[in-house]
Amino acid sequence: MAEFVHLHVHSHYSILDGMSKVPDLVDKCMRTGMRAMALTDHGNMFGIKDLKDYVKKVNGAPKKKVKECEENIEKETDPAKKAELEAELVKLKEKADAFIPFKPIIGTEAYCARRTLHDKDKTVKEISAETGKERIVDRSGHHLILLAKNKAGYKSLCKLASIAYTEGYYDNPRIDKNVLKQYHEGLIVCSACLGGEIPQLIIAGKIDEAEKSIMWFKEIFGDDYYLELQRHKTDKPNAATDTYERQQEVNKVLIELARKTNTKIIATNDVHFVEEEHGEAHDRLICLSTGKDYDDPNRLHYTKQEWLKTPDEMYSIFEDIPEALTNTLEIADKVEVYDIDSDPIMPKFDIPADFGTEEEYRKKFTEKDLFDEFTQNERHEVVLSQEDAEKKIKDLYMGVQKVIRGQNKKRIKNKDFSSEISYSVQMEQDEIKELMDDVRNGNE
Repeated sequence: MAEFVHLHVHSHYSILDGMSKVPDLVDKCMRTGMRAMALTDHGNMFGIKDLKDYVKKVNGAPKKKVKECEENIEKETDPAKKAELEAELVKLKEKADAFIPFKPIIGTEAYCARRTLHDKDKTVKEISAETGKERIVDRSGHHLILLAKNKAGYKSLCKLASIAYTEGYYDNPRIDKNVLKQYHEGLIVCSACLGGEIPQLIIAGKIDEAEKSIMWFKEIFGDDYYLELQRHKTDKPNAATDTYERQQEVNKVLIELARKTNTKIIATNDVHFVEEEHGEAHDRLICLSTGKDYDDPNRLHYTKQEWLKTPDEMYSIFEDIPEALTNTLEIADKVEVYDIDSDPIMPKFDIPADFGTEEEYRKKFTEKDLFDEFTQNERHEVVLSQEDAEKKIKDLYMGVQKVIRGQNKKRIKNKDFSSEISYSVQMEQDEIKELMDDVRNGNE
């Protein structure tokens, strides 16, 4: 059976471009024998929690069934039914032992600014070598696949995605090579589709610059940098038939540069929908995205080949370059299994020196001051009745008590937060003192 892993996949979190639901992608991967998948939405990581949570649920299902069966056996009093359950338990345990967990790969298809992420000048324009049309240089950027190899890579991705929105946003969230170099730890990088920097340079006939760019990436990422091949030959009606011709022209040079620079190649399919028959619906989604009529002869068309193809389908397309397929398994093997869940992260605020000590703060405000603050709006109008306020305070009190008495003491490390809450809800002082002593002495 052919083996392959999709490393360039868009879900519906690629807004008005991808059409796939994360569970549907994972389900098809597992159903067709793929043991991993990367989620690489355009410029964001919105779908990552969906991916991790769903995979966790799927991976835990076999053991969950075993546990449920064991519980049913304990409850069952009928000997015949109990024997049936015990036989079923043997089969469930065999399935659980043979189950191979699915590996979710966290990624994004970043927009890498053609100049820098701080350049946002709409008057700077150029002629696109691919389309022959004029475009604003700083709008959007070169496509680039970034995959998190480990927890450090996940943190690098989070940082880059945040910078793209808070500093680099111009039509799309953008990074640049400067911040990519700064936050490159733990990342695997692939050159992306025809919209990537290397393919764009090849289309423009700038082969030397393409080689120079490859060497820049290899200097930063070493063997974790890969050149990406795509083949979208199509006979679908109303589809982009010229894309395959450009891909083949670019692929030929990419393979030559890969050999010359000792860079590995991978095959991807730029997945935008799950099943082949979804291509027509996706075509209409693109009309909505671009604001064009369906019968507009000049509108954007995809090849309708961008479905989540099976390993066998991918092998039939790239049978002449088998290493492009097996290298996807290499990348999947490089990716570590790690958890992105965490306890609530409390904000930390610097306390002004003139704020004073905890005791001084207590003297500064009376119990009534705090109660009024809790029950009145900014115009000092009462918005919470005495009864409702006391109920809410009691609920808050019980919640904080649970935090303190339970195993979550690590969540409260800021004494000012604790002291304010404790005063407003009249928490027992000995418990607060005990907690604060633990924190100060490093015994939390």
